[in-house]
This record gives sequence, structure tokens and C-alpha cells, in this order.
Amino acid sequence: MPTTLAQNLYLLCYTVKKEKFQLDNIQGRGQLLRAGAMTELARAGLLDATGGKVRRLPGNPPEDPFTTAVWYDLPEDKSKGWLKFLHNKAHTAETPVRDQLLASGDVALTREKKLGVVPTERVTVVHPDLVHALQDRVRATVLDGAPAEHLTDELAMAVLAVEMELTSVWSKEDRRTHKSELKELAARFDALVPGLRKALRDSYLASRAVGGGWSA
Repeated sequence: MPTTLAQNLYLLCYTVKKEKFQLDNIQGRGQLLRAGAMTELARAGLLDATGGKVRRLPGNPPEDPFTTAVWYDLPEDKSKGWLKFLHNKAHTAETPVRDQLLASGDVALTREKKLGVVPTERVTVVHPDLVHALQDRVRATVLDGAPAEHLTDELAMAVLAVEMELTSVWSKEDRRTHKSELKELAARFDALVPGLRKALRDSYLASRAVGGGWSA
């Protein structure tokens, strides 16, 4: 079972009905995983986001190695903008989180050849019913009409999924229909980690413009 927000965000991108990670849902996933780690660091009091900029705070490193790596990437002395810490190492985020999910038995990896020539790796979800349940819990933050008082994993995922336009969670119609509720959730998220959500959106749009995305 996934134990970190980043791991759950990785699985959240899976389209259960189509039994695959669709390309439009994994463009910018590296940034999304780093945003998940940063959210956990904020909740743990290991970063300061005053003024919409980020700085690492002293403390014991997280148990999760990926979250720890993200923590050490943050500036220690002077607060700086979020964007570079989301974007510049996004290409390094996919593999460690995927490998954690491989080790826990949540995903499987097969190696194939496109057109019988080009080697590729295909990641599939082992327990699609659990991913579907995860997506339902995330959607429930809006559909149940009773948003959590604190920044839960589900609330964070609901907000970040909007910024990444994850159709595995929110369709375009969903985003229009529940615009006001999603805006309220975004405000709750911003209260804890000001600046992170906007930086993720900017990073995603930049990646999408050039066809970003590092795995499938």
C-alpha cells in the first residue's frame, strides 16, 4: 500500500477504465510528485513558505527517502521562489517513486518494443480497484459537500489534480460544475503552502507546451 502523498499522486494519474496511464495525465507528473513531497514537508513543519517563497527548516529528515531528497534540495538560508525546486529536477522524480511502488507491489513494470525495435517500459497498476477507491475519496472532498478542516492527503490531491488537469480525477465538466467548491479547497491549500499551487501550475503549463513528461 502507498505510504506517502507522492506515491498516491503517482497512482492518482492512472485511468482505471482504460487500464493505463494516459499521456495527458502524466505530462508534468514529476513536478506533481515533488509538490506532494513539499506538501508533506510543510505539514511536518520542515519548510517555511512565508510570503509565497520556500525555505528549508531544521529538523529530523523524513523517513521517506524521496521526500528527504526534496527537502535537501530546498534552500536553507534564504527563501526563494518555488518554481525552480518543482521544475528543475522534475525529471528525477518519477523513477524513485515508481520503484517504491514496484517494491510494495502496487505497480508492475513490463519491457516492450515499439514496432519491434524501440525498447520501452510500461507501468501498470496491480490493484485498479484500490486506485479507483483512492480517486473516489479525492472526489468526495467536493462531491460530499463537507471539505476537511485540515489539509488532508485527499484535499491536497483534489487541489493538485485540478492544477494538473488530471482527467482521471476531474473532467472538464467537473471543473466547471464545481468551480466554486474547488476554489474554496485551493484557498485552504494556499493557507498552508502559499505559492506552491501556482508554481505547480506554471511548471505544468511550461512542460505541456514542450510535450513534457518522462515516463508512462
